[in-house]
Amino acid sequence: QVQLVESGGGVAQPGGSLKLSCQVSGRTNSIYYWRWYRQAPGKQRELVAQISNLGGTTYGDSVKGRFTISRDDAKNTIDLQMNDLVPEDTAAYLCNTDRYGIDYWGQGTQVTVSS
Repeated sequence: QVQLVESGGGVAQPGGSLKLSCQVSGRTNSIYYWRWYRQAPGKQRELVAQISNLGGTTYGDSVKGRFTISRDDAKNTIDLQMNDLVPEDTAAYLCNTDRYGIDYWGQGTQVTVSS
């Protein structure tokens, strides 16, 4: 079992920044990828960023150059630094991974970008 707990969401103004964290616990051996997804009302879930256990990263086109995913192995967190926020970034952000073909999700944290 893998447990994921997100934190750090809130309200930000356009152009502002937020940092999300995903606290990881449980069995994490044989996990190769950690991801942040987001889902806005009425829209499909969207992959925001992914980081591998070797540190390789990929980003969704809409967040490239603004968001940075990272791992803090000392704290067992997967972090998402979000800069230059725009209203279209408003969504629930969810942490995800998979292990032996089983998907694990956190409960999500809400990000609202509004003036």
